[in-house]
Amino acid sequence: MEKNFYQPLSANVAPKFGAPTTFMRLPQREDASGLDACFYGLPMDWGTSARSGTRLGPRQVRAESTQIRPYNMGTGAGPFSSLSIADIGDAPLNPYNLLKSVEAIEEFVTKKIIDFNCIPLAIGGDHTVLLPILRAVAKKSGPVCLIHVDAHADTNDVMQGETIAHGTPVRRAFEECLIIPDHSIQIGLRGSGYSAEDFDWGKQKGIRVVEAEKCWHKSLTPLMSEVRQLVGNRPTYLSFDIDALDPAYAPGTGTLEVGGLNPIQALEIIRGCQGINLVGCDCVEVSPPYDPYGRTATLAANLLFEMLCVLPGANYKGSAV
Repeated sequence: MEKNFYQPLSANVAPKFGAPTTFMRLPQREDASGLDACFYGLPMDWGTSARSGTRLGPRQVRAESTQIRPYNMGTGAGPFSSLSIADIGDAPLNPYNLLKSVEAIEEFVTKKIIDFNCIPLAIGGDHTVLLPILRAVAKKSGPVCLIHVDAHADTNDVMQGETIAHGTPVRRAFEECLIIPDHSIQIGLRGSGYSAEDFDWGKQKGIRVVEAEKCWHKSLTPLMSEVRQLVGNRPTYLSFDIDALDPAYAPGTGTLEVGGLNPIQALEIIRGCQGINLVGCDCVEVSPPYDPYGRTATLAANLLFEMLCVLPGANYKGSAV
């Protein structure tokens, strides 16, 4: 089948404030048939434990993505010339039932994306969504290496007596053998905890943990060189919680922690994934009500574009990665 290289709608054709409300104003498709990669929304916040509002994240991130042009001038990436990319809309979620929503996400990602051998790029949504996404991805790739960028470890056993919530997906993924712990990493963990051992569970299971303090005043380019060696050629999933960034840069999120990463470090992390066998990515926990100026959603949209630019097969100045 001949591949269609869809292009974002240019502002020279229609103004940025109008036309499609898709990511970068790409065409909207019903499923990922014929696509190499696709964006999809997970408008959910009923897995959160504090401030809600992430149900509005996908819509706002798409709105801010109209500012992004199709070529990455910093890296030379032009993914739309080598990959077929579209937006396939939002998963059909049930705002009255978290567990049914988790099931719906797994089914949506499986049947609409993975079954078509397409790489999913999720716009969240609270971080509960990571678990069903990994369940879907693992059906094709098997257990994956996890690059988890977050202020929080998300390794709680229970939250208010519940085993599935936005603070538990990494622990559940480990228990369900969805990740390869010895080849996974968590970057940016920080803040206060319920015990002095809050970040130790992942370490004990073999996950490398790089706390935020170890990132202060540093370029993360050397760290990402180590990450590329850690994951090798294994299938790898990148999950980026926007609260990994300091609240000064990303105030629109649910669980703020001071002393976080800065946007340049975020770019270093994602650009450092070039050459990794990425089988999926997400950017989650964007809560527009807590950022009326759209800074957080703008940052998230750009991080998702950067993720697109490092996918296998993305074109870099005439040569695919």
